[in-house]
Amino acid sequence: MSAVRARLFPAAVLGIATVLSLTACSTGQTSGGADTKAAPVSGKISKGDLVPRIGFSGQQMGQQVGRRAAQEFQKAGWNPADTRIISAWQQDVTVCGDRVNAAKDAFEQTVQGVQNIDVATDNTPTGAQDKVAATITANPGVKHWVVWGCNDENVQGAVTALQNASVTPDNIDGVGLGAYLACKNWQSGKPSGMKAALFINGKDVGALSVQTLFDKLKNGKDFPQEAFAPTKMVDSTDWQSSGVSCS
Repeated sequence: MSAVRARLFPAAVLGIATVLSLTACSTGQTSGGADTKAAPVSGKISKGDLVPRIGFSGQQMGQQVGRRAAQEFQKAGWNPADTRIISAWQQDVTVCGDRVNAAKDAFEQTVQGVQNIDVATDNTPTGAQDKVAATITANPGVKHWVVWGCNDENVQGAVTALQNASVTPDNIDGVGLGAYLACKNWQSGKPSGMKAALFINGKDVGALSVQTLFDKLKNGKDFPQEAFAPTKMVDSTDWQSSGVSCS
């Protein structure tokens, strides 16, 4: 190894670790940490002042979820009048609001007239299940339910609550965000209210981080202010072939 390469290698490792640590709060794959509390920021910060970030776009993820939920709604042929949307998330977490609001907007571009119910949760399956159970009780005339949330935990909890309340899977349009819990519904091969989920692959973030750092060190290419890893919508037919790890 040359002297120059030897000097660059530790810096490269540090850079990768730094980039990955910065993107960890954008993935939303856990119910704790960044999905639970956001650090307070003092003063006004412009986008240009932020450290370059590689991760996932909350708005884009939400849009994909909302579009798929609309497709499932149309495929089922439901009546908006006896359908409700459950939007479940921890409402003091900004990134969660970005995802849920984007899902609402994307859904309404295709389907109008479905009443939305915002359900405040703690971003955990049990927390969402408890809150959604109360929502079901308060809305006895609803026949069909569309469900999305900040993460897979919220949607899984909501779907469980609905199915426990004797709502059949064909009357539930749940679209998860992460696919790490959604896939458990599909492993058995039985019908589920979890119709699809957006697959968020941390390996794609790592690969993009390494490539971006390589381009900087090797070619002098500036870091992009933001770079987003790809995401993929999966369901019971293709989650395994798409690389979803379900333990």
